[in-house]
Amino acid sequence: MSSSREQFWTHGAYAVVGHNAQRPFPKLSYRGLKASGKKVYAVDPSGGEVEGDPTVPSLEALPGPVDAAVLELPKEEVPAWLHKLADAGIQRAWLHMKTDSPEALAAAKERNIELQYGTCAVMYVTPGVTFHSIHKLIMKATGKF
Repeated sequence: MSSSREQFWTHGAYAVVGHNAQRPFPKLSYRGLKASGKKVYAVDPSGGEVEGDPTVPSLEALPGPVDAAVLELPKEEVPAWLHKLADAGIQRAWLHMKTDSPEALAAAKERNIELQYGTCAVMYVTPGVTFHSIHKLIMKATGKF
């Protein structure tokens, strides 16, 4: 039986939200989702492109529906983005490790967002042998995957 963290990655379409002007865009998560055949949209209020794909500045600008969102933002931006997700009808989110906070958890609870947090998204979306696969083995061995 797969964990709720593993089930998060079974959806067909994702928004990957970053803010490149504040910290590097989450290219590994974006690339991993695309490589697994998912529909993936890069959302970045800073603009630009990711992996050769144009970004959209907001959730309202998404060209199609998404099932879930991966938030790899500065910690202080996360609660506001959780509210934006709920306003856009997105009820599943993954917070990159160390970006959760009491405010973020409260926002998710208030807006009924199914939230995954506390670990790195990349170990779930990057196939093959990498540093992240070693992390994955440790998490599986300790029952935290």
